[in-house]
Amino acid sequence: MTQTKPVIAIVNVVASATIDQKLDLVEITKKFPDVEYHPEQFPGAVFRLKNPKTATLLFSSGKMVCTGAKSQELAETAVANVVKILRKGKIKIKKDAVVSIQNIVSSINLGGKVNLEQAARTLPRSMYEPEQFPGLIHRMLDPKTVILIFASGKLVCVGAKLEKEIHRSVHQIHSLLEEKDLMVYD
Repeated sequence: MTQTKPVIAIVNVVASATIDQKLDLVEITKKFPDVEYHPEQFPGAVFRLKNPKTATLLFSSGKMVCTGAKSQELAETAVANVVKILRKGKIKIKKDAVVSIQNIVSSINLGGKVNLEQAARTLPRSMYEPEQFPGLIHRMLDPKTVILIFASGKLVCVGAKLEKEIHRSVHQIHSLLEEKDLMVYD
């Protein structure tokens, strides 16, 4: 049985979206001067929202990538808001955006320290090279996520497409660390 309850915070949700039509990025930047577009440096335009605080990349293909949301719902809301704002600015968009979550990044505190040297020898699919990176990199198979484990007991979980996958990943790794006696509590 685990001695502490992990504290999980979602820090970034990356979502892709498509509106199934071409976008004229030059026209968009003329109508929305706050939209950043430097085609010589990057092929997408950056559309920032204050609420929810996100940045959505717009591509001429009609594809979008939204970053910075703190939940799946906020990512979907941000993309819908961008489409709504573009329509208000007389940019013709026939269909609503179809959004799919690509990656959910979360930070976790296990409430105890982790013996990384021992963990590297014990946990399968793990990599630990302290002279290159201070954390242990652990690849999970189900759910398919990558967890960075630090000696402080803090974790970063990446690769989840659903919030429940983060909870499953964290629960599994926490139980495993406890089971193998790799957690140290003050």
